[in-house]
Amino acid sequence: MSFNTSERYNSVVIEFKGNVMGGPDAVSLNEKLHELIDADKTNVVVDLGKVKFMNSSGLGMLIGGLTTMRKAGGDLRIANATDKIESLLIVTKLITVFKHYKSVDEAAKSYED
Repeated sequence: MSFNTSERYNSVVIEFKGNVMGGPDAVSLNEKLHELIDADKTNVVVDLGKVKFMNSSGLGMLIGGLTTMRKAGGDLRIANATDKIESLLIVTKLITVFKHYKSVDEAAKSYED
């Protein structure tokens, strides 16, 4: 997995690509989130549109990111989840934990409300 970050509206968009499997990726994501917190940027949108596969460790990585951002007074929201990823979120009941949106723009604009 790899990820890119960009800023949109009042949030930071983290675009995941490839397979989200946790492990070393979780460490690099956590480091990136702490950099953002240090820069006072706590509104994060994770774009899952280019994710091919996610396992339970990948879900754990998202939950860890959500916890990190909420403790810092922000939030982590999901955008562009594919049907496969969305059904995974539904089965694990995590769909009720994350705020999720069909598009990155919609998720980023949700921070303005």
